[in-house]
Amino acid sequence: MTGAALPQLLRPRALRPGELVVIASLSGPLHAVYEPDLDRAVVVLERMGFRVRRAPLLEAGRHHWWSADTPAEIATEFNALLRDPEVRAIIAHDGGQTALGYLDLIDFEAVAADPKPILGYSDISLLHLVLYARTGLVGFHADLATPGLGGAWQAAPAARRAELERLYSTLLTGTEAIGALPATPSWECWRAGRTEGRLIGGVINRIVLAQATPYALPLESFDGAVLFWEEMGGQASYVWSYLHVLRHCGILDRISGMVVGVPYAIDGLGAPDSSPTLPEMVLDVLGDRDIPVLGNVEFGHAGPNLPMPVGIRVGLDARQRTLSLLEPAVRSHTATGPVG
Repeated sequence: MTGAALPQLLRPRALRPGELVVIASLSGPLHAVYEPDLDRAVVVLERMGFRVRRAPLLEAGRHHWWSADTPAEIATEFNALLRDPEVRAIIAHDGGQTALGYLDLIDFEAVAADPKPILGYSDISLLHLVLYARTGLVGFHADLATPGLGGAWQAAPAARRAELERLYSTLLTGTEAIGALPATPSWECWRAGRTEGRLIGGVINRIVLAQATPYALPLESFDGAVLFWEEMGGQASYVWSYLHVLRHCGILDRISGMVVGVPYAIDGLGAPDSSPTLPEMVLDVLGDRDIPVLGNVEFGHAGPNLPMPVGIRVGLDARQRTLSLLEPAVRSHTATGPVG
């Protein structure tokens, strides 16, 4: 898809203490065994100062095939949350395999009329990319409620949990740029360099799928962008193939930098004498494209997640292993309309 103008950046309004955050089944169902994790996620959000409510479809045992309900029913509930002025943010309970089924049912006018933060990763990557393409909405590629806030966060050291709570709260409520995201020794420089650009990405297989639909991001939106991606499951060769799809469609020729998340459960990755490591694979596909690449950053399925706000301008210094948010993800209560 080319030639379509990307909307101006649309930041949601900053949340105030006591405002309502709704946890919703935007894709996969809630299995009864994970009810305690969901309860812990509610506690985390309440500790950040928000009121929390479950959406009606978030009911243990409810399912349709591999989804919480039919795509049409999920879209109906999602649109109702988008239109409800009391709802100030929506966080997906989990990922799954359903968002492709209702992209054509989303009320984009409701998003534009009352933009609000939508949080999640995995299948929710599709929503971030499509809503950014159609409305300019800043998407919050961040932890899901049940496996994230109520799961991976609980297994992290107390200091890291507190750091993440402060970071998420500031991202949702603050109207100043956060600056450098908290780095860890796991971050790796795969190709040195510095750049600034719009942060665009998600799960790499969902980026590829999104670009195969009428809701694809215009190629021009990748001009100078910092592409972030991660992957979960499948084979190492699949990742190599997805990277080549991005090469063939011209995305790799347009971006100014790349940030790669911690790989999770990818078979054959780095296996002796049979498969390259992830950095070897990335650099092989990039070829002579001399852009900075920062790898093994904590976002995606490995969890817990650093937030990666889609559409926000970032600064990347791969040699120094820094990634900085150069502008806020939300706007003040007095600001109105899109912000370029």
